[in-house]
Amino acid sequence: MTNRLIDTHIHTWNFERAHYDWLKNDTSILNRSYHISELHSERLAAGITEGVLVQSANNFEDTDWMLEVADNADWISGVVGWVPLAEPDRMGKALSDHYLSNRYFKGVRHLIHDEADPRWLLQEKVLESLKILADHNLPYDIVGVLPAHIETALEVANKVPGLKMVFDHLNQPPIAASEKIADWNTLMTTASRHDQFFVKISGLGTAAKNFNGWKAEDIKPAIHFVLEKFGEDRCFCGGDWPVSLLAASYSMTWSIYKQVINDLLSEEGKEKVFYRNAQQFYDL
Repeated sequence: MTNRLIDTHIHTWNFERAHYDWLKNDTSILNRSYHISELHSERLAAGITEGVLVQSANNFEDTDWMLEVADNADWISGVVGWVPLAEPDRMGKALSDHYLSNRYFKGVRHLIHDEADPRWLLQEKVLESLKILADHNLPYDIVGVLPAHIETALEVANKVPGLKMVFDHLNQPPIAASEKIADWNTLMTTASRHDQFFVKISGLGTAAKNFNGWKAEDIKPAIHFVLEKFGEDRCFCGGDWPVSLLAASYSMTWSIYKQVINDLLSEEGKEKVFYRNAQQFYDL
């Protein structure tokens, strides 16, 4: 197996540096600051050689914090940050004044799953901003949880054909609700026909809804499905720390992902999914 492994989905949040609305009333283990140094021993145990930090709040403070972390952690290769997509002029200024020149700024995400309207990305001004991202070859991370989020992404793909997009956490396949899997299968199959869509094999421990004992067999069908539909050139992996701690330790999460992928792919395929695809998608 390849000895190069990129974790493309790591969070770090600092309550002294940014505000995280979604954690305001959270009573779980997630409601505290999480620093990258906490991941050191587990990262080594999992064999992770590089990482990408992903935004956790729709504000500049969170993005600036991640860029600072990246600058001080030699194994962090990139940051997927936030910019105000609903304000294209302000977004363009932020890119030109700060982020395009930063060697770690590699992509953009907005917490669309927290927006009341699942079609939030289809606003005229947001689409204008997404076109600007495409012009700069900056990819967009889709953090969807509903079938409507996939439907929206499909419309975005038609309106902004130059935009590379990745479905974070496979857009939450209904692993624990098998009767709903047909809708997810159909929509993701449609998405797979667009070359601009990629998928991130991540967040599947929490999607399994079996926090006391999820295993490889629980998530293997979803991973097999996306590898078959999107192909081994458009899939890569992420650990989703610290959210993944709700379901398992970081090293256990990666052990299960590796077990499944090792069973499904050749050595060349594993090199792509564990390393090369992420490197190319985020221009690391």
